[in-house]
Amino acid sequence: MAQPIAPALLRSTTALVLLAAAAGCAPMIDTRGNMPPAEVVATIQPGVTTRAQVSQLLGSPSSIGTFNDHTWYYIGRKTETLAFLQPEVTDQQVLVIKFDDAGVVKDLEKRGLEIAQEVAMDSHETPTAGHSLGFFEQLFGNIGRFSGKKDEKQPSGISTTGRGGGTSGGY
Repeated sequence: MAQPIAPALLRSTTALVLLAAAAGCAPMIDTRGNMPPAEVVATIQPGVTTRAQVSQLLGSPSSIGTFNDHTWYYIGRKTETLAFLQPEVTDQQVLVIKFDDAGVVKDLEKRGLEIAQEVAMDSHETPTAGHSLGFFEQLFGNIGRFSGKKDEKQPSGISTTGRGGGTSGGY
């Protein structure tokens, strides 16, 4: 005959299961890129701070201007993912630092998530020239391409391909 489960044991087991379930639903926070601290950015002064000093304070930039190296971008993004849901962007910072021709900071601009715009990606593929192999062509495509017998080894420096500069060596 089975004995009844003690109410205290049942309550503690239920509490433990609920605690484990709640811990599994905690959001996972992911930070990518370079998000320099505000107190470090505050030390950069236009007209005074040089490119070398910026590099020493903030490290390498995430990106450099496409047409010249007078603009540096420090880009950072923080996302939260809850269980199996899509990640949600919670913070995004872009620090734009512009230098003059002498390599001294000319302008400093901080952009946040409030001006960010979502860009829709196109799911289509770029067409390429040539033939795309199907499943059976990939599976059976090499049948009949190998003779099974090894070629006799040629003396060094003689090519059987007609292009010169090597040996076929029976490979």
